Amino acid sequence: MVYLKSPTEIELIRRSGRLASQTLDYAASFLKPGLTTKEVDKRVEEFIRDHKGIPATLGYNGFPASCCVSINEVVVHGIPGRRVIQEGDIVKLDVTTILGGYYGDTARTFLMEPVSPLARHLTETTYLALQMAIKTVRHGSRLGDIGEAIQTCVEKEGFSVVQEFVGHGVGIKFHEDPNVPHFGRAGTGLRLKKGMVFTIEPMINVGDWRVKILPDNWTAVTADGQLSAQFEHTLAVTHNGSEILTLS
Repeated sequence: MVYLKSPTEIELIRRSGRLASQTLDYAASFLKPGLTTKEVDKRVEEFIRDHKGIPATLGYNGFPASCCVSINEVVVHGIPGRRVIQEGDIVKLDVTTILGGYYGDTARTFLMEPVSPLARHLTETTYLALQMAIKTVRHGSRLGDIGEAIQTCVEKEGFSVVQEFVGHGVGIKFHEDPNVPHFGRAGTGLRLKKGMVFTIEPMINVGDWRVKILPDNWTAVTADGQLSAQFEHTLAVTHNGSEILTLS
C-alpha cells in the first residue's frame, strides 16, 4: 500500500535527505585513490552522527557498515573493507540517513581520475538517465514513464539497465511501496499521486544487465565483470512535477 505523505512529513524527509546529500558532498572532499573503503565508511559514519543522524544501513538486515561503497564491477551493496581505491576506478557511494525518524536516500558515482573514456561515458549517461526520469514525474504520470525514460536514454548508448534492483518508497521506513522499476513502457504501471515519496536509482551496466550476488549475500556484481554506474535521488511528487529531496 502506498502511503501519501503530508507536507509536514515531506519536510522531515527533506531534512534527512539534505543530510544524506551533505554527507556525499563531504565524501567528495576526501574521496581519493589510496583510501580503503573501510576508511571511507568510518568518515561517513562520523559525519552523519556529528550531524545528529543515524546511518540507516548499519545493522539493516545484518548489513555491517554505515554506507555502501561499490567499485567498478560492483553494482550495489558493496561492503566496505580492505579494498583500496585506485586511479581509474568509478566509486559508487550510497548513503541513507535517519533524522527525526525519517529516511533520506541518495547515491552518486565518483570518478577517480584519470578514468577511461568508457567509464566517463557510462557515468555521464547514468546521470543523464536519472535526470530524464525525474522530468517524467508529476501527479497523474505513471511508473512506466520513469522506466521508459531511463531505458531509452541508456540503451541508445549501448548500455543496459539492471532489472534486479529497483527504486522504492521511503519515509518512516527504509523501503516502502511503491517499487520503482528502471525499465518499462510509458503509460503503464501505477499512476503517481501528489504526496508520494520514492527513490529513483538507476544502475547501468556497460555489458549485460544481469548481476550475481557474492557469497557475503550482499555484494552484487555484474555477471560479465564489466563496469556499472549509479545515481540516486529521493523525490516527492507534486501537482506540477516533483521536488528532489536529496538535492546537493
